[in-house]
Amino acid sequence: MAATFIFCADPLRPRSTDRHFADEAHAVRALGHPVALVDHDALTAGDPAAAVARVPKGAGPAWYRGWMLTAAQYGALDAALAARGVTLVTTPGDYRRAHELPGWYDVFAPRTPRSMWLPCTPGTPPDQRSLATAATALGGGPGIVKDYVKSHKHEWDEACYVPDLADTHRLASVVGRFLELRADALVGGVVIRAFENFRTALGEVRVWWVDGEPVLLTAHPDTPGLRPEPEPDTAFVRPLVTALGCRFVTTDLALREDGRWRVVEVGDGQVSDLPRGAPAQPLLQRLATAGDAGGTGAAPGAQGHPDGPCVPPPAAEFTSS
Repeated sequence: MAATFIFCADPLRPRSTDRHFADEAHAVRALGHPVALVDHDALTAGDPAAAVARVPKGAGPAWYRGWMLTAAQYGALDAALAARGVTLVTTPGDYRRAHELPGWYDVFAPRTPRSMWLPCTPGTPPDQRSLATAATALGGGPGIVKDYVKSHKHEWDEACYVPDLADTHRLASVVGRFLELRADALVGGVVIRAFENFRTALGEVRVWWVDGEPVLLTAHPDTPGLRPEPEPDTAFVRPLVTALGCRFVTTDLALREDGRWRVVEVGDGQVSDLPRGAPAQPLLQRLATAGDAGGTGAAPGAQGHPDGPCVPPPAAEFTSS
């Protein structure tokens, strides 16, 4: 059975694809594959049955390509679709593992900035002692603050960057402001990452992986006009993607000042954005042929999701700036 691609509907024109994904939907139809629409607003409002009402029953295997969802919302989408005879190729467990930093960090630890995380709820920051313990485990130096999925990098000085993690008062201030800005959108808790100096003028490379194979390399959508040259050799990332065991993921790579490529972020490919002008057809064609098959390149990933703070590998495995 041909894979169905499920896109978000336009909130004002529910029978049409959201304009952000319209070109991709057009490309899917041109490839001869079916397109279905879900109501993202209904899904995030807690009504998954209404959200999938326009998805044809018995549509079989499907990929979601749409706006970001929490792991709980994705699980609700999966259950609502299953009730209509539609199976998301990416399972809820795989979605969470690729989407949230605690799910992918252990696998990518040798190639990504050292990190610690502290679960918390919106509006309730971790206490200063817990923050100090996490900062000490990272070895001090500068760091950044984010949650399991997103940062507030555009509010760099007030809600993201900490010049010295040993300054617990400054760290607590940045964490407090970050939580204030994230409000109810907070995912999981607070993540503290060691800061590394990247060649930001070059931009980042987003690598799109399907079944452990790099299918497409693009710029990062935040900086679509920037793309490092020459492009990175993705061989150093391939075994890590395979070990993660998720069928459709993205890895954002940046070149560090010392000339080493680093993994800045990992994401579920279904909710990763393509930059303007990037050719979607090669990726969609690969997904279309992979949709009804078992994984061909990815090994089973680690099960479960850490809830407590993570102790990073020995500092000797990293070079933090």
